[in-house]
Amino acid sequence: MSQIRQDLTYAYQILAYLGLDDHTYAHLSMRAEDQLSYYVYPFGLCFEEVTPQSLLRVDFEGKILEGAEYQYNKTGYVIHGSIYQKRAEINAIFHLHTPEIVAVSALKQGLQPFNQWALHFYNQVAYHSYDSLALDKDQGEVLVNDLRGKLVMLMRNHGSLTCGKTIQEAMFYTYHLQQACKTQCLTLAMGQELTIPSVSICEKAVKDLLSFEENLGARDWQAWVRRIQSKQP
Repeated sequence: MSQIRQDLTYAYQILAYLGLDDHTYAHLSMRAEDQLSYYVYPFGLCFEEVTPQSLLRVDFEGKILEGAEYQYNKTGYVIHGSIYQKRAEINAIFHLHTPEIVAVSALKQGLQPFNQWALHFYNQVAYHSYDSLALDKDQGEVLVNDLRGKLVMLMRNHGSLTCGKTIQEAMFYTYHLQQACKTQCLTLAMGQELTIPSVSICEKAVKDLLSFEENLGARDWQAWVRRIQSKQP
């Protein structure tokens, strides 16, 4: 079994365990061994149903290379294929739409440095204006341009993209973005005066948080995998 297939399966199962999936919608992918295609789940499965064998392998033009008996979500090709084609350093992409992330994406100021989770993303978030379903390759080009070399994007009124050089890094950003958005929603709902760190503290915090460990997300990833494995028969 391919390690990439196994790792992507774990990612789907971890996000299902955390309750961050959206029924049969949203999608995660990893660049395949040949570097010119990627793995993604078939349209219609829930995240917890994904297995290494059920994953599709798709080229950057949207052609299914392995698993052709399954349906494929065209928005996945437009989003994932476009990014992999233009960003050679990216090897994993997670697209989610949790209520908290969607809520923050709709705010004019987007994600704010109200909490330590959010400080992971200080000046690190790109924004993409809503443009209905991503079904056209031109939409993919705009999305890649809006990403602007960053690894995290809030898609206005829609959801998020979290990318990584490794799947562990993509998972790290995904978890912390969800926590940041959830906490921002709770904070704003209290309707009280806010305390916000100074710019200099925010700049120091993001540098410290992203350099705290050498392989960003690896330690957390191993802990999540152990938890998923403990629940398997």
